Formats: sequence, C-alpha cells, structure tokens
Amino acid sequence: MNRQLFQSVSKLRVQEAKVLLKANQYAGAYYLIGYAIECALKSCVAKQVKKYDFPDKKIANEAFTHDLEKLMKVAGLAPEFVETEKQMPR
Repeated sequence: MNRQLFQSVSKLRVQEAKVLLKANQYAGAYYLIGYAIECALKSCVAKQVKKYDFPDKKIANEAFTHDLEKLMKVAGLAPEFVETEKQMPR
C-alpha cells in the first residue's frame, strides 16, 4: 500500500465510524476509529520513504504492526503525543 491509499482508507473508516456512532453501535465505531488511526499513522511512515527508494528494513518491520504506540514511534510522532498529553486537563 502507498501513502495515498492509507490516507483514503483512513478517511473512509472515519466516515463509517461516524455512521456507527450515530446508530449507537459504539463497539464498531471504536474499532473502526482505531483502524483509521492505524492507517493514518502508516501514512506518516510511508511519507518517510522516497519514491523508488528501497525502504529501510528495520522501519518496514516496525511499521508492520497494529500497535498504535509503536506506530507513533516509527512515524516520529511519539514526542508530539507526549507533549500534547501533558497539556491536557485532568
């Protein structure tokens, strides 16, 4: 999959989750939002690879996961997440 495909799948899953949420199908909406986030993070990882470049094997292996925390790290977004989390009211 490429970056554009990850982005379009992410947007589609968000739309589907909204439909489920309006229908009070919370478990399905929760699942699809998680999938949308996963695709969005994988899109960020794909942005790191230049067209026609051979991807770094370590990055490719680390991105082949459903673990959102690991994907944030591979995408280079973990520091931003931690900083945002610190600023959130408790």
